Amino acid sequence: MGGMHPRHFLSVRPEGLFCAPGQFYIDPLRPVERAVITHAHADHARPGHGAVLATAETLELMKTRMGVALENTALQVLRPGEALTLGEAKIWLQPAGHVLGSAQVAIEVHGGRAVVSGDYKRTADPTCAPFVPIPCDVFITEATFGLPVFTHPPALQEAAKLLRSLQDFPGRAHLVGCYALGKTQRLIALVRALGYDRAIYLHGALIPVCERYQKLGVELGELLPATGAGGLAGEIVLAPPSALADRWSRRLADPLPCLASGWMRVRQRAKARGIELPLVISDHADWPELLQTLDEVAAPEVWVTHGAEEALIHAAQQRGFAARALSLGYGEAAEEEAA
Repeated sequence: MGGMHPRHFLSVRPEGLFCAPGQFYIDPLRPVERAVITHAHADHARPGHGAVLATAETLELMKTRMGVALENTALQVLRPGEALTLGEAKIWLQPAGHVLGSAQVAIEVHGGRAVVSGDYKRTADPTCAPFVPIPCDVFITEATFGLPVFTHPPALQEAAKLLRSLQDFPGRAHLVGCYALGKTQRLIALVRALGYDRAIYLHGALIPVCERYQKLGVELGELLPATGAGGLAGEIVLAPPSALADRWSRRLADPLPCLASGWMRVRQRAKARGIELPLVISDHADWPELLQTLDEVAAPEVWVTHGAEEALIHAAQQRGFAARALSLGYGEAAEEEAA
């Protein structure tokens, strides 16, 4: 694309990735004056900023999750594809396919363009808009599942395992651990797509985000609180992964512990947590999708962050891209994947 190289307008500070010509940070780790937020997961969207710019859905989800913590923050909506000039920088957002409202951040300064992917996936997901490749000089990509072992099976195939287990074990409540934002709603949408039209029961911690999704137009069918609903034999009960071993779950009818996560590809993780039915359902790109994205974006230079950086850097270099690690301090999506 030519123009100013992104290394001259992007830098890593203790607060996070900073664009000096625009005077803003992307997904900062600490409170800053102006933040551009890619999505509403807590490792990327934090309270305490003076101003936040994001998609309308991300801002609504941040309100749901943070409440009064955003009272003193100026919130600005940027619609996908809509350009905004901040100082000497032009920025715009495009869908990332990760969760509802998730977006990549495109930054252009004096003809040079960088794209910050945030978290993303390439598989179809009815609960959010699909990833849109953006040509650029530097592509800053996540690498949560940046190892060849991580080739995720089709998500519908994994959801079908849950429905088959319900038929095989009708006397057991199927207790599925899934993160409150994104994974819960996607799993619900998957089983609905397979024809499951009965009520799905929710741990109280999952209800507010599901209600927000529904208000934002994502159909999830009948959802009921699990608390006070009895043993729920033969029913699907969704809960945060941390609740699988809680006293809360003991009242369920012979609960069958399940966990929906890309990390369930690693059998030792499932075994260590006592998971009887691991569901390999991820909201991050797997290894083939990461390579597909590098090829489609075709940026001459790739910066890799939070994940298995070395393997993806090596693969990018083998494909003819310049590549290096960019340490931003995110926790390998530990919260999002909750594993």
